[in-house]
Amino acid sequence: MDVAAIPGVPDWLPEHLQGEGIEELYPPQAEAVEAGVTEGRNLVASVPTASGKTLVAELAMLSAVAGDGTDASGATEGATDGKALYIVPLRALASEKAEEFEQFEQDGVSVGVATGNYESDGEWLADQDIIVATSEKVDSLVRNDAPWIDDLACVVADEVHLVDDGERGPTLEVTLAKLRQLNPDLQTVALSATIGNADELADWLGAELVDSDWRPIELQKGVHYGQALHLEDGSQQRLEVQSGENETAAIVRDTLADDGSTLVFVNSRRNAEAAARRLASTTDDFLTDAERERLAEIAAEIRDVSDTETSDDLADAVAKGAAFHHAGCASEHRSLVEEAFRDRLLKVVSATPTLAAGVNTPSRRVVVRDWRRYDGAAGGMKPLSVLEVHQMMGRAGRPGLDPYGEAVLIASSHDELDELFERYVWAEPEPVESKLAAEPALRTHLLATVASGFAASRTGLLEFLERTLHATQNADRSQLEGVTDRMLDYLERNGFLQRGAQSAPDGSSGEDSDPRGGDQLQATNLGHTVSRLYLDPMSAAEIVDGLEHGGGGTAETTEAADEASEPGFTRASDLVEDEDGADGGPPTALGLYHLVARTPDMYELYLRSGDEEEYTAMAYEREDELLGRTPHEREERFDDWLSALKTARLLEDWASEVEEDEITERYGVGPGDIRGKVETAQWLLGAAESLAGELGLDCTPAIREARTRVEHGVRAELVDLAGVRGVGRKRARRLYDAGIRTRADLREADKSVVLGALRGREKTAENVLENAGRQDPSMEDIEPAEVDGVEEPVANGGDGADEDEEDQSSLGDF
Repeated sequence: MDVAAIPGVPDWLPEHLQGEGIEELYPPQAEAVEAGVTEGRNLVASVPTASGKTLVAELAMLSAVAGDGTDASGATEGATDGKALYIVPLRALASEKAEEFEQFEQDGVSVGVATGNYESDGEWLADQDIIVATSEKVDSLVRNDAPWIDDLACVVADEVHLVDDGERGPTLEVTLAKLRQLNPDLQTVALSATIGNADELADWLGAELVDSDWRPIELQKGVHYGQALHLEDGSQQRLEVQSGENETAAIVRDTLADDGSTLVFVNSRRNAEAAARRLASTTDDFLTDAERERLAEIAAEIRDVSDTETSDDLADAVAKGAAFHHAGCASEHRSLVEEAFRDRLLKVVSATPTLAAGVNTPSRRVVVRDWRRYDGAAGGMKPLSVLEVHQMMGRAGRPGLDPYGEAVLIASSHDELDELFERYVWAEPEPVESKLAAEPALRTHLLATVASGFAASRTGLLEFLERTLHATQNADRSQLEGVTDRMLDYLERNGFLQRGAQSAPDGSSGEDSDPRGGDQLQATNLGHTVSRLYLDPMSAAEIVDGLEHGGGGTAETTEAADEASEPGFTRASDLVEDEDGADGGPPTALGLYHLVARTPDMYELYLRSGDEEEYTAMAYEREDELLGRTPHEREERFDDWLSALKTARLLEDWASEVEEDEITERYGVGPGDIRGKVETAQWLLGAAESLAGELGLDCTPAIREARTRVEHGVRAELVDLAGVRGVGRKRARRLYDAGIRTRADLREADKSVVLGALRGREKTAENVLENAGRQDPSMEDIEPAEVDGVEEPVANGGDGADEDEEDQSSLGDF
């Protein structure tokens, strides 16, 4: 289909697409247009990676924004200008997609991106035509009554097959159901990799289905075994493994000889880093002088991200044309690697499967080196799903750059060669299945559904759940009803919901005829707050009880506590002998960090060999600081208590100005892990402060200080200084040691002392003083004073590239 023939799109769009070199639509895109995607009809597009799904979304959104399409029923009358929402699974993907859509701003289409800050209603987004957000952010916007939600004309769900994910899937599923209930005429476009049951997704969404295996570049799948690639069409290609090489290095070398790049998927962070180190010796021989120069600059940028071994190891590999990519890397690390790989400067990236989740990193070849990974629930190594492996394989082949793409698994025996063909190469992806009936997901979404007004009774809740994929896939509602009732009991018991008998038409209670189905449900003030804060109710219950009942609990389990410990319903207060709580003064930072670390919303650190003894001793040494009764060592929850304590200790170290490289080494984590823990702790402590205020508890100052300390990574005495934008932990300590203790001191301090403490960097000093509220921040003609403990100042005015990594403001700025 010629782009000039696309119906329903803005007049300027065909010319815009032609300017981008797009004259004709790919076959799946043409099918989508024929199915009415530019005329307001719902669509599920299940097509391979790199087959043009994003353009299908753009056609739908731009048609909706322009108001030239029809509504979801097919009627043309009443179609008006509207907003479009593009939902992604990852924050990194949100930024990438927003940048991609910004090409339309020259044609008058405004684009906004929203991630994080779950307490905001996103009012500023009301002026944007296209909004890109994660499913969690959209869910929070619905809970906080974002005023522009009712204006949505089109919603696009990218990577919709992730409804199968146990953690994020239920949020996407419930959010789509709520958006469709709010606006029955909403056009829903769902984009997916090729899956086994795309027809079920289309049935759920009342959508037309485009199910295609077409790709713009041929993808050849196969397995390397011995000295050859065995391809799915039965052919073989010699690919010799030389002396001293492993199979992966041989494949990378062979790809480089044909001027191609390679993505290597492995099953752990450690393996990703080790593979990058080894493969760097292969890629180094293929670099030009110009590439070496540019890679050296990128390596320097990587070192500046954080002063850690991870930064150094990544920079060393990048300088030789290789890199690793995993969640332990800082987001800046990952962005630099992705951009350098797309620019063809990096020749190989070894990655964990997270890189396959939608981020735009195509390559000539993809090697799935590890097809098993550790599964804690299974207690050992477990094969990856077909869908996951096909997602990785779909990264092979760069449109416009490669004549073809190859995806290769590696076999160590002839039997494994046969197994890999049967298991992955010739197999169809599994069907996706709703995970909504799991208790953690349902307790969160049931409370939010009641608090945000989508249901006011048990019957109403069950009617709402009929709109979900789970209902489409399961004719038997007994499982979902059973979990719903257990979760309603939990929410009521913890004070988040109230039940009340609904009046019958004759004025009677109606309880005899429908004792449970007629129950009205109403969120309490606390329940509304928990929903607005985007907390798991179990996290909120743990925080509330910890704050109310204090620390210093006994480690002896009482008979009363045992009786109260009904599985799945235990509150922290059930485990405290003294119902009045311990009066030990305000909670300490460690106590608060431990409290939020043991909630379901925080991923705890694992206990390594030797950790149990260390943290058991610490648990008893600092027991008075911990908010709640320390479990007995024989109790099942004791290991979780210690894991939370280890996580809390990391946060305490960070908030005590321990160096980042020391933290990464001490806890066996990467800079990205520190950032993740810090960000989650900030959010949970902010929520704890709101909950304490809601309940009238007097610990809010202590919570606020602990939150500010972990945000900026500083001791208590630096809280005020570190809060000045542009200061952060390193500069705050230098200023403090120079006698400048507060924001007020900055406004009055001798400029030469400020400049000396900030290592002679004029622009930095001026920005800091201006942010502190100083009337005359100029450093013109100011000479830096010598300040004890501060290195020799750089030359006056020396801001810029020579600013070392120590001057990062804080990890709280990520």
